[in-house]
Amino acid sequence: MFGNLFEEEEEEGFSSTSSKGRVSKVGDEPPPPRGRSNLCGIKNQGGTCYLNSLLQTLLFTPEFREELFSLVPDELGCLEDKDKPEAKVRVIPLELQRLFAHLLLVDQQSASTAGLTDSFGWNSSEGTNQHDVQELNRILFSALEHSLVGTSGSTFIHRLYHGTIVNSIVCKECGNVSQRQEDFLDLTVCVCGLSSLEDALWNMFVAEELFEGNNLYRCAQCDRLVTAAKSAKLRKLPPFMTMSLLRFSFDFAKCERYKETGRYSFPLTINLRPFCEQADGDDSDYSYELFSVIIHKGGCYGGHYHVYIKDVDKLGRWEPPVMLEPKLQEDDPLSIVTTIIAQESSKSVLLDQLGQKLMNKIGSSWNKKFRKQYGPICKVSLVLGFDYLTKLLSFCVHAKPESCCNAWSFIIYHWFDLNDSTVTSIRESDIEKQFQGKESAYMLFYRKTQLHRPSEALNNPQYKVPSHLIQMAQEENIRLQQLREEFEATNNTVELRLHLAPSYRLENGALQPVRNEPSGSTALSFDRRKTVGDLRLAIYQMQEFWEGDMALTVAKSLPAGLHLYNTLTVCEESSVRDAGVRLMTTLTLCPGTSPKASQVCLLFEVFNDVSFTSFVNLAFLFTKMISLFINVFLGTCWHLRRLDWCEEVGEPLMDEDASLSELKIGNGETLVVTEGHLPSKGFLKISIWLYWDPKIMERDFNHTENGPAEGQMPAGTTHNQLPPVCNGNAAELRRVGQIEISDEATLEDLKTQVLTLPALQEVCVPTTGFMRVWQLEGRKLARILRGPQATLRSECCTLIRTLMVRRLPKEVLLYVKMGIPGERSYYPSEELVWNATHDSSPRSLRTCLAARYGLSPDSLLLAKHQPDKHIWEEISNWTQQVSKKKKKKKTESLLGTPFHLKDGDTVGVKNLLIDNNRNFITLEDEQGQQRLREEAEERRKG
Repeated sequence: MFGNLFEEEEEEGFSSTSSKGRVSKVGDEPPPPRGRSNLCGIKNQGGTCYLNSLLQTLLFTPEFREELFSLVPDELGCLEDKDKPEAKVRVIPLELQRLFAHLLLVDQQSASTAGLTDSFGWNSSEGTNQHDVQELNRILFSALEHSLVGTSGSTFIHRLYHGTIVNSIVCKECGNVSQRQEDFLDLTVCVCGLSSLEDALWNMFVAEELFEGNNLYRCAQCDRLVTAAKSAKLRKLPPFMTMSLLRFSFDFAKCERYKETGRYSFPLTINLRPFCEQADGDDSDYSYELFSVIIHKGGCYGGHYHVYIKDVDKLGRWEPPVMLEPKLQEDDPLSIVTTIIAQESSKSVLLDQLGQKLMNKIGSSWNKKFRKQYGPICKVSLVLGFDYLTKLLSFCVHAKPESCCNAWSFIIYHWFDLNDSTVTSIRESDIEKQFQGKESAYMLFYRKTQLHRPSEALNNPQYKVPSHLIQMAQEENIRLQQLREEFEATNNTVELRLHLAPSYRLENGALQPVRNEPSGSTALSFDRRKTVGDLRLAIYQMQEFWEGDMALTVAKSLPAGLHLYNTLTVCEESSVRDAGVRLMTTLTLCPGTSPKASQVCLLFEVFNDVSFTSFVNLAFLFTKMISLFINVFLGTCWHLRRLDWCEEVGEPLMDEDASLSELKIGNGETLVVTEGHLPSKGFLKISIWLYWDPKIMERDFNHTENGPAEGQMPAGTTHNQLPPVCNGNAAELRRVGQIEISDEATLEDLKTQVLTLPALQEVCVPTTGFMRVWQLEGRKLARILRGPQATLRSECCTLIRTLMVRRLPKEVLLYVKMGIPGERSYYPSEELVWNATHDSSPRSLRTCLAARYGLSPDSLLLAKHQPDKHIWEEISNWTQQVSKKKKKKKTESLLGTPFHLKDGDTVGVKNLLIDNNRNFITLEDEQGQQRLREEAEERRKG
């Protein structure tokens, strides 16, 4: 793909291209200085974004940068001698040194890679062709190693990036092991069919490939075809681990390439111990942290690259990105309490006043909303800082003893997005946005956590940069500063013509020059950045014989003569530019009369039956109420809605007694007029949908006396326009009506009123206990409404909600955690919907999980987690018990005693085939149990 991209100068076909196209013309604007981040970007030559992203990653790899800078000119030669036939000049490392020094030390917004690409042997067209960054990474390293042969840096690529993999084939008959070792500079990991980097590494280095059936292995020792197992392990880990994600695949059915855009997560820190051949070292020997993510945006036939980089040496100036204020989480007591404390001027609040402030914030007391789940309000003091003398609750950071941590644990590293010439600050959480989509991660760069930087390197871009490169950068900075000063002076110099009043007389309403007088105008060049006082002083110096005060007035030459306009301000501190009207000011002309100071100008969109939109522009008083406006201009059968940030119709304006100023409706805002009454204050309108499963519903209808015939749906229902919500093809949603109910009603009241809908009269539901109510959001099941006595205000807090009634009382939503073999931890939890309608035994759950993970049910060990006690209850394989009275075997149900599985419970899973540890307790559980024992001991003593 790259051809002779990295050939050295003595190779045939190399020619030094002229640099005339890169020399700035006299008078051109000089390159701007660095931005607020204090980091330098790289110019895109037309299609070199992939090269820019890789170069920035190498620059922010301090160990690579310092190894490169350690190469002295005696070894590399001098760029001035590259045209001499007898000189040996290693152009690529020299140009890379210059580029890195420029990026570190020159005060310029972006640097050019033209000198480096010239050393590659590129012509003008190759700079506009985009290539693959993964292939460029391998070829660049190969070119550097080739160029540095015979120097002290000939092995530094090998030391930093080289690792080895050992492939093993074990004969199942005689146990003979055949091994082959492979070298790598980066690991290519699969994306198709996987959800995370850990899964890909597990398939590569833990899972075995069996040779059996028609695919046997010929054993050298047995001298025949035998059954064998093939596996791979990491034998040698490099200091820097590069992961290349195979985002591009080939569709053999369509015979075309496509990009994998599904979710593919990767961790910020990763431990490679499970994937290594030797796993007896310290954890730090296998622990890596992410420091660079090269991102590809687009498809398989084109796109754009940029890179997220961690500033390991703290060279940049990080500023928090502008973010919208997060919405208050009313179900999270800690979030509410911290918000209340943050809004106090003293950043603290009396514990006795916290309850009242919380009620004012969310409209409910602590005892009513949180006491049952979290205990009394005084327990908040265990999480936040509490002063027992002043009874003040505040934020508190608990510092660890020095013996438990080192100085590096207090250093906070920040991330930047380097997108060609643009450098912006980002948050670490923004990396998760690159897990999926057309813009997603393409290459991952990890560094060992053992690699600590010396304190002298922090905030020091000159660290270990050769003195001759520092001098070159300083000279370039002086040259750029002179260019900028000259450009600014030239750009801000205006030519003025001074007309002296004694040389003119008023005639026919205009100033005419006095006859027999020499020309009354004098030329003056002046810097408009200076003040009006400086202008007066310059004019005084030109007019030595001027006496008295001076008034400066802007004048224009008209056919009738000279006409005076604005007199310059007497405030001599104002600049000349600020004293006059600014150029290129944009004005917008709107129809209608201008609003007064007490009015607001609104734009209304009215939708009629044929979807035609008409616009009405009205001026209305700030202090008038919404209800008065609706009655005067619209009538009583309408209500108003605002447009949200993406120009879509948002929530209605509920408080019709509020004024426009109270609702923060300003000039130019657009409101949508929608037909229909709003529900009365304190009531909700709720659309009801029925979960329709013919296999269950038709069976229930046939048991009723006057039930509909088989296959017939209840009267009053309509077919769902939404996609099915279950895995089967038969189940669907059907709309059964709409109800209006008080927001103070309970969930039990809602279920009772739902059963009165005509469309549900023929559905066999014995009691409301056989109904499950889901909340629908975005055409998906969002959450189950729980708690029969919970009010709808706490469950459905907005005006209009969509709910679904489901007659499947034994379908349970669980969170499943698979144990990590050899460790006391688990992989991230996954959702599992377990249908326990016909069988709720442990065997049924084990079979469901076995199908989920592709394992045998007998190889799984299950346990239920009790987070409040920090214990795990093992679910035994024995599924039947004998009744003493009837001597009959009775199936054990996980929905009953002793497990009582319900929605939201966590179930741990261990694969006994590869994990011999049957203990589910983690370190966090042990710490939690210790805390519970300490609390119990304190209560006993107190």
